[in-house]
Amino acid sequence: MEEFLNKNIKDIIARYPEAGKILDRYNIGCTTCSVGSCLLKDIIEIHNLSPAVEAELIYEIERLIFPGKEVKKRPPRQRAVKPQGEIKYSPPIKKLVDEHILIKHFIALIEPLCALVNSSPEPDFQLILDCVDFIRNYADKYHHMKEEDVLFKRTGENLDIIKVMLEDHASGRDHVKQIIEGARVKDKAQVIEHLNGYKELLTRHIKKEDEILYPWIDRGLSTSDVGKLYVEFGEKDASLPDDFQKRYQDFVRQVEDILNKRR
Repeated sequence: MEEFLNKNIKDIIARYPEAGKILDRYNIGCTTCSVGSCLLKDIIEIHNLSPAVEAELIYEIERLIFPGKEVKKRPPRQRAVKPQGEIKYSPPIKKLVDEHILIKHFIALIEPLCALVNSSPEPDFQLILDCVDFIRNYADKYHHMKEEDVLFKRTGENLDIIKVMLEDHASGRDHVKQIIEGARVKDKAQVIEHLNGYKELLTRHIKKEDEILYPWIDRGLSTSDVGKLYVEFGEKDASLPDDFQKRYQDFVRQVEDILNKRR
């Protein structure tokens, strides 16, 4: 079994598809990951499973890989595990989580926005481009610059889980390019397709960060690391206009008001 713990999850699922279903039952969503290069042992570690749950998961996968072989459940590993329940973040990581709130508010408006575009004989493509401005400047420049320029560099850009996050960022930017092109040529179908694609991508992405990546990073931060991150995040924010955050908070409320009036 040690050999399989050191294999990447994509190869394991390709050879044993049922392994993906087992992981899904434990709320480990590796089947939808486009990279799939994380080692099985690292996936187990990152998800902060309790020792008993970890032992049960390994037992199920081992029985799948070695059918007909008598498999004994391993005793739970003795290790420190952060208690399950409400996640408590360090101050700099909490800042990133808080920034997700406005992004999620915007994402929740995409479905009614697409419905409005679809039902309008002449959609307001300028509104779409204004939404792109929010995505590019708030979700990407303001939020992602702290991740890509600071947090991910400190954590290790070559780590598989970080590569997955960076690939999500790149995919989001691809959707944005397609939205802009669709608005330029007034192609409603293209705009709707890629707004929905962005919504689905970011919904999964934020959940992975808030519930898996950020807590895992937090567990490895020293008090000194926390202080340095807090300072560096502050420096990034200071490089932007003083009214930057309020401007985009107001914008999201304006979009919500527009959609409510046109329903």
